Amino acid sequence: MKSFKPREPPIGGDSGGGGRNAPADFRGEKRSNQTHQSTTDPDARLYRKGPGMEAKLCFIGHGLMENRSGLIVDARLTRVSGHAERLAALVMIEGFADRPRAVTLGADKGYDAADFVEELRTINVRPHVARNTSGRRSAIDRRTTRHPGYAASQRIRKRIEEAFGWIKTVAGLRQTKLRGLPKVDWSFTFAAAAYNLVRAPKLIAAAT
Repeated sequence: MKSFKPREPPIGGDSGGGGRNAPADFRGEKRSNQTHQSTTDPDARLYRKGPGMEAKLCFIGHGLMENRSGLIVDARLTRVSGHAERLAALVMIEGFADRPRAVTLGADKGYDAADFVEELRTINVRPHVARNTSGRRSAIDRRTTRHPGYAASQRIRKRIEEAFGWIKTVAGLRQTKLRGLPKVDWSFTFAAAAYNLVRAPKLIAAAT
């Protein structure tokens, strides 16, 4: 976080001294991705995962999981933005959407947006998205929730957290040692492939 500095240095420069790892006090300072940038990794963005949580410099990793096997069938990394997760989901599911029978996409309530749900239906994907009813009308109605498959998708979709947990802890990507979007994207995809290889023996044993 010490590397997250103003894009335009203050008039007079930084006279604090102390070398490359000088102490820094951010209290009372307003910092945002529009006014500040990391000097060690300009691709990283400041991001807060939820209300009251600490903001950190990071990327966002996205994974598309096949429900029956729990394997990751697509993985990619993007810069932080307000719509990064929905845009990545559309790109990843598009390759599986062109089928005679509609496929389903399970997702949490963060994906409950009218434009996202409509886009899924346009490409012949059934939006099995958790309903977000906190102060607004959900884009998911009875024509979706009445099907037994919707409840199944809501139950199974949570298994994606097992993959992300493994990638963060065992694969060591909770704090990456690489810099730059291309390199971190490569390591994230490699970790997702490794997760599949770890799961594969169990799936093969269960099938025989």
